[in-house]
Amino acid sequence: QVQLVESGGGLVQPGGSLRLSCVASGWSRSIFSMYAMGWYRQAPGKQRELVAKITSGGTTNYADSVKGRVTISRDNAKNTVYLQMNGLKPEDTAVYLCNAYQLFRGIPYEYWGQGTQVTVSS
Repeated sequence: QVQLVESGGGLVQPGGSLRLSCVASGWSRSIFSMYAMGWYRQAPGKQRELVAKITSGGTTNYADSVKGRVTISRDNAKNTVYLQMNGLKPEDTAVYLCNAYQLFRGIPYEYWGQGTQVTVSS
């Protein structure tokens, strides 16, 4: 059974940093490496939005709102994807969710974690 487990969230002051981690269990390393991994966030009363994603080949993509402040990376040997967030703002407050996605022979395979809360407040 595939599970994505996020960690690293918490309360941080504006301008601070956090590093989120998402560990995928139930997969071999080779299977994990085939998935595109992403971080999404959802604030109360708002729609879920993409923060950053990284393809199986290592290509990254960021939301305009976080460009220059956030870095996504992956360690396929550890079945882990990271989100380094710097210069945090109150508007970054949200539940951050890890996502894994792959389209295989026309069939989408997608998994979500439970999320980790990030609160940016003084």
